[in-house]
Amino acid sequence: MSAASIMADVRDIMELDRPSTPELTRETILGLERPKKKFIQGPKPPKRPEGMHREVFALLYHDNKDVSPLFPSDTAGNGYKQTKIKLGMRKPRKWKWMQFTNPARRDNAVFYHWRRPSDEPKEYPFAKFNKKVEIPTYTDVEYQQHLISDSWTKEETDHLMDLAQRFDLRFIIMADRYETEKFPKRSVEDLKDRYYKIHGILAKLNGEKKIYTYDAEHEKKRKEQLNKLYERTSEQIEEEQFLLSELKKIDARKKERERKTQDLQKLISQADSQNDTPRKTDKKIPKKKVPNPSRPSRVDTNYILQAVETAGIKFPDYKNSGVSLRSQRMKLPANVGQKKSKGIEQTLQELGMELNPTPSEEVCQNFNELRSDIVLLMEIKSALGTCDYELQSLRHQYEALVPGKTLVIPAQLLNAEQETAKASTGEIIDVVGSPGTPLNT
Repeated sequence: MSAASIMADVRDIMELDRPSTPELTRETILGLERPKKKFIQGPKPPKRPEGMHREVFALLYHDNKDVSPLFPSDTAGNGYKQTKIKLGMRKPRKWKWMQFTNPARRDNAVFYHWRRPSDEPKEYPFAKFNKKVEIPTYTDVEYQQHLISDSWTKEETDHLMDLAQRFDLRFIIMADRYETEKFPKRSVEDLKDRYYKIHGILAKLNGEKKIYTYDAEHEKKRKEQLNKLYERTSEQIEEEQFLLSELKKIDARKKERERKTQDLQKLISQADSQNDTPRKTDKKIPKKKVPNPSRPSRVDTNYILQAVETAGIKFPDYKNSGVSLRSQRMKLPANVGQKKSKGIEQTLQELGMELNPTPSEEVCQNFNELRSDIVLLMEIKSALGTCDYELQSLRHQYEALVPGKTLVIPAQLLNAEQETAKASTGEIIDVVGSPGTPLNT
């Protein structure tokens, strides 16, 4: 026995530095208990800096300290990369550095790439993208009979068709590669014109129905206009923008005149239709005595009342049950625009009246009728201005068509202001501006 074993026995007898006796269990006797693996504590994860949000810190590192992927991944489970290699029982197929040819090339060039020897040799897949344009050909007899031109010789025409075959109708490159030493200098439009004329003639000889025609003059003018548009100065651009804005204003005024004319026509037609049918409230006048003229006279009170009812403001009637304020009857309806509201306020201020008077029963009724009459007056003035504008426009057109003559407008067609001005000055006053503006005398 060695000294070490003797000392170990002595220590065991004297129970010096003796480890505790493990507990005997069935698993330890049969050898079924697996030894526990010692947990090796790994490095601590980095601590999130103060002031940094948790979401921002999660973008920098994960639990396994992998950097976040820079592109989206559709692989499930392991993220954007595969942690373990999946090994199978089959042997991996070999790859070999093999040669291939591209059928799109005519120089029989040989190239190399990696390919599995077990795969069948196939045609180079990118050769299908090599599309060639079919260039028409002609014989000497066809050229002499159909393709002779005064400005093109046969040698120059052959050179053009050769360039078209070489560069697949890329006319910009064809014009750059054109032999100007042997032939006169040609523009791109000249080359296109000559080629498409030859193509059209040969297509007719072959019986084709669809023939492409090329207009060289139109293409030249289009490029000239485009060049002028590109070379405009800042002053010219500002002038164009100003003219466009003025054109929009003219169109808006024209549409406004047309709208007001339509409103006037509707007003007249409604007054005619209402004047044709007698009023139900007028019981004193028998039906035989009710006049039925084609157009109402100026002194017809029924026409005036009907015009006020149709063209004025229709205030709602508050006949609901419950308590309501009388001042609500004086509120303008929602269909009255802002322009009419401003006009009503301006007229009331000129008359020296309050905008919101005390809402008694009599004041409410009279105040609403007054504002309705103001709206009717505004519409009549607008319609009158439109008519005067049309009359003056017709007079100017007549003077432009018949020089030396002046169209005299009858006095009954002019309003009182124009008659007074004409009597004082002896001249015909021109209406300037939009029809909605008042006339200046």
